Parts: sequence; C-alpha cells; structure tokens
Amino acid sequence: MINKERLTKQLIIHEGLKLEPYKCTADKLTIGVGRNLDDVGISKEEATYLLENDIARVAGQCWSNFEWFAELSPERKEAIINLVFNMGLSKFKQFKKTIAYIEEGEFDLAGSELLNSRYADQVGQRAIDVANQLAGSSEK
Repeated sequence: MINKERLTKQLIIHEGLKLEPYKCTADKLTIGVGRNLDDVGISKEEATYLLENDIARVAGQCWSNFEWFAELSPERKEAIINLVFNMGLSKFKQFKKTIAYIEEGEFDLAGSELLNSRYADQVGQRAIDVANQLAGSSEK
C-alpha cells in the first residue's frame, strides 16, 4: 500500500503547485500539480466540482455587491449569477441601465435592455434565455 500523503508531498515538490495554467517543459498546457490539460484534460466530476465552486464565488460577489440582490426571486438571482458568471462582475456593473431597471423592479425593461446590447449579439440564445428569466417569463 502506498503512502498517499508522502507521495502527494513529493509530487508537489517535484512538479510544483501552479494555480494558473502554464506551459510545461514539454510545451503542454498544464495546471495544478502537473495536470496536462492538452492530453489529459479534466473529468466531468472535476468540471462539476470547479463549477460548484465558481457558482458559490459568483453568488457571493452578487450578494456583496448588490443590495437589491437579496430581494430577487430565486429565478432572478440565478439570472444575475449567470450574467456575472459569464461576463465577470466588473463588466456586469457597466450595464447601468439594466441594473437601474432591476433596482426599480422593472424586470421586463431590464430584460429588454439586456437584449439591446453587444453582449446579446455575442452570446445569442443565452442572452434571450437570461433576459426572459430576468423578466419573469420563465418563472414557474
């Protein structure tokens, strides 16, 4: 039986621990402790784990940056998290008219304003789905 703890420490010493992607000596895109993303990638379980952490991080950003976030329905909270997840917090904050409409409870107008943006042109159906969710037409 191997000593997993000892081996883990040894591999971290030998491979290093890099939290940002980098090119290894074999010119392969790598991350973590020698994870070769070019040849190995990540598993569905690893992707899901990362997604769960990302959702929690983005939701925390929404809670701490927007006083109005707490008052939204769960579906509208999910729409805002989706937007911030996709474009990042600083970019979403630039959607001043959309945010103003949300603050005023004018969700139809917020959705329309979102669709009247370069973002909507870039992401297509995703923008339509999120705008409808924000407007409330997808709520059950």
